[in-house]
Amino acid sequence: MSDGEVFREIAAFDLPYTRKAQVREVTFPSGMKMTRLILREGKRITQIDLDGEAARNLAAALIEAADLSTDG
Repeated sequence: MSDGEVFREIAAFDLPYTRKAQVREVTFPSGMKMTRLILREGKRITQIDLDGEAARNLAAALIEAADLSTDG
């Protein structure tokens, strides 16, 4: 994270095995906005910035995977 980034919390999730996920909107000093996915596993933190298309594609894939896992 760099100075000047502005965050808006969108969602936070407690996941299995004491993992956590957060979704934020990040506005950079240039005015560009991205969706930030933050995954926490103990002390390990993975942060991924997604543009609008990538965020929609990831959301669609997660919905598909959730639908498949509940079919049986």
